[in-house]
Amino acid sequence: MHEPKRIWDRWNCASGPSVRVRKTVAVLGAGLFALLLLGTGMALMNLAGAHGTTGGSNPRAFFDPTNIWVLHLRFAPDQWAAMEPKGGMGPFGGRGGPGGPGGFGPAMFIAPVFLNQGDANHDGQLSQKEFQALGQKWFGAWDTNRSGKLNEEKIRAGLNATMAPPPSFSPPGEKGGRPNGRMPGMMLQGAEGKRNGLASAMGIDFPSVQADLDLNGLTYQNVSVRYKGNGTFMQSRQSLKRSLKLDLNDHAPGRKLHGISKLNLHSCVTDASWMNEVLSHQLFREAGVPAPRTAYARVYLSVAGKYTNEYVGLYSLVENVDNNFARDRFGTAKGAIFKPVTPRPFEDLGNDWAAYRQTYDPKTPVSNEETGRIIEFCKLISHAEDAVFAAHVGDYLDLDEFARFMAVTTWLSTLDSILGPGQNFLVYLHPKTKLFQFIPWDLDHSFGQFTLTGTQQQRENLSIEKPWQHEIRLLDRVFKVPAFQRLYRARMEEFSRTIFQPDRLHRRVDEIAAAIRSAVEEESPDLLTRFERVVSGEAVEPTGFGGGPPRGISPDQKAGGQRPGGFGGFGGFGGFMQPPKPIKGFVEVRAKSVLDQLAGKSKGETVSGFGPGGPGGGRGPGGIPGGPNAGPGGPGGFGGPGGPAGFGPGMFLGPVFMRALDTDKDKVVTASEFSTVFEQWFRSWSGDGKGHLNDEQLRAGIDKDLSLFRGGFPGGPGIGPPPGMF
Repeated sequence: MHEPKRIWDRWNCASGPSVRVRKTVAVLGAGLFALLLLGTGMALMNLAGAHGTTGGSNPRAFFDPTNIWVLHLRFAPDQWAAMEPKGGMGPFGGRGGPGGPGGFGPAMFIAPVFLNQGDANHDGQLSQKEFQALGQKWFGAWDTNRSGKLNEEKIRAGLNATMAPPPSFSPPGEKGGRPNGRMPGMMLQGAEGKRNGLASAMGIDFPSVQADLDLNGLTYQNVSVRYKGNGTFMQSRQSLKRSLKLDLNDHAPGRKLHGISKLNLHSCVTDASWMNEVLSHQLFREAGVPAPRTAYARVYLSVAGKYTNEYVGLYSLVENVDNNFARDRFGTAKGAIFKPVTPRPFEDLGNDWAAYRQTYDPKTPVSNEETGRIIEFCKLISHAEDAVFAAHVGDYLDLDEFARFMAVTTWLSTLDSILGPGQNFLVYLHPKTKLFQFIPWDLDHSFGQFTLTGTQQQRENLSIEKPWQHEIRLLDRVFKVPAFQRLYRARMEEFSRTIFQPDRLHRRVDEIAAAIRSAVEEESPDLLTRFERVVSGEAVEPTGFGGGPPRGISPDQKAGGQRPGGFGGFGGFGGFMQPPKPIKGFVEVRAKSVLDQLAGKSKGETVSGFGPGGPGGGRGPGGIPGGPNAGPGGPGGFGGPGGPAGFGPGMFLGPVFMRALDTDKDKVVTASEFSTVFEQWFRSWSGDGKGHLNDEQLRAGIDKDLSLFRGGFPGGPGIGPPPGMF
């Protein structure tokens, strides 16, 4: 660690008006030096106790893939309790059982849709009139052949269509418009003004609290702390080890550590090697992409009366993308930073920034000029003729940087990204060049390990010419621009000869493994066994959602071996959660595939839709590859625009809605049944007699009366809940 910068250092570079003045200063300084030194030392000691020290000013000295810092968080009991998020509880959470309020039930998918589509007056709740109107609207939309009846297939298809993200804006008949315009994929946007992502869409909010932080002997008091993450948070919620965001600056403006004010502690619960994110960010940086730096931290926890110096585990420590990041990478703290969440980035949504705000989620204050730049780029992508687009795309997009970003993203086959659901990246708008640059984020599923999409073979051989999974107009148009194509292929060829060499990556794995092995062992002997296997190149069953022991400590338990409470194997759902190859095994095959594609020997493989295998890719009419529990009728792409077999919410919720709506059990639902049940739901769910349903009542009611688990897990043969869920 670097020492705090001395106050008198600034004198070394000061140029006085004359030698006499400097001598006078020197004489006076000689008399006051001891007092100054003593006062400075005392001031720094007080600063460390009350507010924390600056801890130096060099982020490069702090972030290194083999650095392991010791980090200790101390919470008052009330602050620790207040940090626990509300919403989305149950098996993916810490309280309640299947079907309980806010658990892994329909509310996580559909409660936001009820409100977004039914709340006509935008007051954040549903009146009885609005609720009934929503029911009538849905029945009319789902009854596509106007028969006056819905069977289960129509209900499945209707739910998938209803719960798809909203259409992109495109005037009727205008070139580039898409009449059916719905975006594939799950709704991953939160409510207006809230954070985006799966957890937010489920109604989970992360309160910030205060704690004291000790970091390698430096003390920072009143640091803001909150949980963070989406899939990783849902996977680890039953344990003590959850991802965290720390803000040193929140309660002490100007306070920094090595020039940074925020720290991201990522739990690595999805990655048995603890290396996917660290190595991937390093590759992006080596490729010339502005990517976060990383290190590691052993995290300890103290809560009076509950935990004393409790070892939570080994975390990856990831640099925050903010104004400090921009100053270091781009030479200016100005400029706008956006974190888009949309499967169709940079498509026209109209002329009003309000339609774009939640989708692009600015992380810095933005001006009208900056938001207008987003809208201009969206219109260029959506409507420009090919020749006009090719001539002007470079006026908006830093083509060389984007070529580097896409080359690494594609080589790593990281499909939980712009290539798939449209998340886990940031965009920086430079204040001088006015160009957009892309920044990677959340790379725990890199190296082809996003097992919710495609087969292992498809991810290893992912096409370098069309690596995206569904219609993404931005990528489709940019990849057809000759100037970009030349840059992209040149970067892919260059990196294949240099940073992507398998032997080089093998050595990186071994170097990091040597640095973090003891910290992994301290967390759990079982996790060390898994760690050693993946470091050697052997695939292991995923933890949490995907099998094996849960990682971390239950909030109500102390350390000591593995704790119960995980999900067991995800052998249901057609057995698609098969263990992916770890880094060493993946890079060998991927390197050969990319070289063969560059040489014209292979076209690679494409992955269609957000779902394993894509349509028709597996056993039965759907696309999930067969596994030990595979059965007929496997679904296709997840939430895509396909038919009723799509692996979307309708797959799970269709049988549940059918069971609830079909009151006479004749396997069809009439308009009268639909309306009657909606009326009953409203009366039951709005139990406070106020005549309105708020978000909490809506979620509780949906999970009570539309539980996925009433009468057994829906879906028939081959579909089953993860073992040990109940």
